[in-house]
This record gives sequence, C-alpha cells and structure tokens, in this order.
Amino acid sequence: MAKLDKSLYSKSEWQKLRDSRRAAKKALREEKFKKQSAEELKKIYDPAEQLTKKRPKIHPASKIAFVVGNGTSRAPIQLEDLATFGKIYACNAVYRTFRPDYLVAVDVKMILEIAKSGYQHHNEVWTNYNKSYQRFKNLNYFHPSKGWSSGPTALWLASEHSYEKIFILGFDYKGLDGGSKFNNMFADSPNYKKSADGATFFGNWLRQTTNVLKEHPNTQFYRVIAPDNYIPDELNKFNNIKHISVEDFQKMFKIS
Repeated sequence: MAKLDKSLYSKSEWQKLRDSRRAAKKALREEKFKKQSAEELKKIYDPAEQLTKKRPKIHPASKIAFVVGNGTSRAPIQLEDLATFGKIYACNAVYRTFRPDYLVAVDVKMILEIAKSGYQHHNEVWTNYNKSYQRFKNLNYFHPSKGWSSGPTALWLASEHSYEKIFILGFDYKGLDGGSKFNNMFADSPNYKKSADGATFFGNWLRQTTNVLKEHPNTQFYRVIAPDNYIPDELNKFNNIKHISVEDFQKMFKIS
C-alpha cells in the first residue's frame, strides 16, 4: 500500500483510515494464506517424512541446551548430531527439515505457514497471541507476549528452563558481504527475503539478547561463531557468555 501523509487528515479521519488499511492488509494475508495449496506447502515441509524421524533419547543428567538461530554460520553443524546431548530450541523454518524440542516463531506469516502444515499437532510450537491464530489448535502462547524477535525469544525460553550451559548457534547479527546482505539459512525460500536483499537490522536482536544475559547471570552461555563472525561490544560486557568457534564446538561434542 502507498504511504499516506498523516498531516492531510484530522485525528478521527486518520484513525478510521488506519483501521481500514490494517483490516485490508489482514484480508490480503488471509487470502494469500488460503491460496497456498497443500502441494506448495509439501515442497517445503512433508509431515509424513518428519514424523518418521524419532528424536534420540537425551542423557537424563544433561544440563545443557542448544538455541538455534538461522544465521549461516551454523551451516556446518548438523542439528541431528546435537539431539542426544540436550534439548534443542529452534526458530521459524527449521521445522521444515528438523524437529526441535521447542519451535519458536513470532512472525505472523511464519506461524500461518507452520499452522497450515499441521506441525503443531505433533510438536511443541511457541508464539505470541494474535487474533489471526484463533482458528488454530495446539499453539502455545507466551503470557504475557514477549514482543521480541524469534531468536532472542527462544533464548529466553531456554534460559527460563534453568540449564547450566546454553550453546547459541546461528546468532550472527551482522549481514553477509561486509554486513550488507541478508544473512539467513532460509533466504530465497517462502516467507523469507532474497539473498540479494539488504541485511536485517539487528539492534533489537542484540538488545534482547543482552536482556537475557542480564536476567540469567547463573547460566553460562556459549555463542558458536565462524572465524569471521562479528562479536558485538555489548556482549563483551557480560561474564556469563563466551565465544567459541564452530570447529572447537564440533570437537567439544565430537561431531563433524
């Protein structure tokens, strides 16, 4: 929709126009959602295939967890290899290829995709409440809504579960190509930007991450990064987070 000049309208006119435009946007989303065929969805998520993959048993004494963002630094790591070591909290489109213990998604388009697939009927999905989701069953809602991005929300959820150590994967913050291009494992797929698009602003992500570190001083966090990954100065202010390379992480858990 074209951007409007608010100064051209009275307060009451602007409120009516704003509400009308919001309703129109919602209707467009709903229409697009309805048109997405089952076959199109099956191209990105096949429930029959996923449900045949049983989760490995975790050692009962495990006090660690993994929080998985979708930055490309985690590409060398197979999530299946981590499943025996601890619970996995992952975000958004991860469900298309892997069943984490907890899936967190807060973007409306992403939740609509997940809900239409039926993934939430067999797996744990967490999100913020939205009227658009009322017709869907088996979604778990944060009370109150966090209002955060998916990655930091997943990190907060894991931290609330009182693990001693939490390993953070794919929290790259900065874009590719010197910070200019979109950095995401699912770039160029439905409900994601193109790989040629500009990088996503990460200020909110970083602020929300630091809030989690501040609120959970007794949890030791490990951010797993590629050799050229960005390390924000804000994270260096905390004693409960360390940065380790992907290679060292793989050696630690004897995976490749």
